[in-house]
Amino acid sequence: MEKHLTEKIRKELLEMQDLPYRDFHAKLMPTVDKETVIGIRVPVLRKYARTLAKEEDISSFFNDLPHKYFEENNVHAFLIQQIKDFERCVEEVEKFLPYINNWATCDMMSPKIFKKHKEQLLVSVRRWISSDETYTVRYGIGMLMQHFLDEDFREEYLALAAGIRSQEYYVNMMIAWYFATALAKQYEKALPYIEEKRLDDWTHNKAIQKSCESYRITPEQKAYLRTLKVKKARSQKIIQRNSYEQDNRD
Repeated sequence: MEKHLTEKIRKELLEMQDLPYRDFHAKLMPTVDKETVIGIRVPVLRKYARTLAKEEDISSFFNDLPHKYFEENNVHAFLIQQIKDFERCVEEVEKFLPYINNWATCDMMSPKIFKKHKEQLLVSVRRWISSDETYTVRYGIGMLMQHFLDEDFREEYLALAAGIRSQEYYVNMMIAWYFATALAKQYEKALPYIEEKRLDDWTHNKAIQKSCESYRITPEQKAYLRTLKVKKARSQKIIQRNSYEQDNRD
């Protein structure tokens, strides 16, 4: 039964293939083998996942890991988003996270149920951030950014993100996004982390760069942030990628 549903999903995904889009989209994900990218636009995948959620044996697809194609992983992420029971949702997220191998799949998985269980979610976020897995850490930072920079914000969460040290580009980029967003939403609280250079040099400079690209930061704030850039960054080893991560987070 498990293989039957996976094969059905794979067949239907291949029937939606857009080869020119595949060639374009594969360039955005240097960590993903192009041969594992089918080429299907995200809105199409989201719509397809909504129809799949009605399958009685959808749990068999959840259990059939690892998946072969990038789009199968994305469908998996979109299916998890639709789970309405918080504990089951977290269970499926944690089962799936070790198999994520790119920033796009990682960032698109945002379950709606998380909004209703902030305290419980924070426990999971702390666990994810302390992981040794690149995309598990990135996911934890992403959830901290998405759910805990507005009415549920606490200053201690800034320290939680700032305390992460990694050589991985995709972790450090997400920390930079977190602080760029924090500066947009909680400027007075986040600013000391930049003024006191509490991030590593690369992430510090990237956070300033992304802040200065944001329309939510005032011209005066941008001018001041530019003066805080580390001119001669301390030597550090970052596993760089030729990444085309989407830059528009506003």
